[in-house]
Amino acid sequence: MSPLDAIKSVLSQYAGFRGRARRSEYWWFALFSSLVGFVAGILDGALGTKLGSDPNSTGVIGLIVTLALLLPSLAVSVRRLHDTDRSGWWLLIGLVPLVGFIVLLVFFVKDGTQGSNRFGADPKDAPHAAAPGVA
Repeated sequence: MSPLDAIKSVLSQYAGFRGRARRSEYWWFALFSSLVGFVAGILDGALGTKLGSDPNSTGVIGLIVTLALLLPSLAVSVRRLHDTDRSGWWLLIGLVPLVGFIVLLVFFVKDGTQGSNRFGADPKDAPHAAAPGVA
């Protein structure tokens, strides 16, 4: 999956929590979100749109970007957990300091289950499933 295809896939399923997401889809969107947030921070600093007197405070552009990417980030995270045959509720383990982050990181890095699982068909097999008669 190309980076642009991965980002388009996540944004086209803006609030889609059903199904599965490949590792590449998740990580390309994570990189995209980080870069957009970084650029928003630079723009906030250059335009002086910080919301507080603290130089580390979030700016207006950063806040808009964060709110715009929150729902698709949650959705692709849940779909990524589905790919590893885990419920989206596992995201809540991220609330446990340090340990929760490490557990989620392991889940997100782990390869998805092969074949169909209770959350849908294997996204790696999708191109082959779309073309009948191709082995």
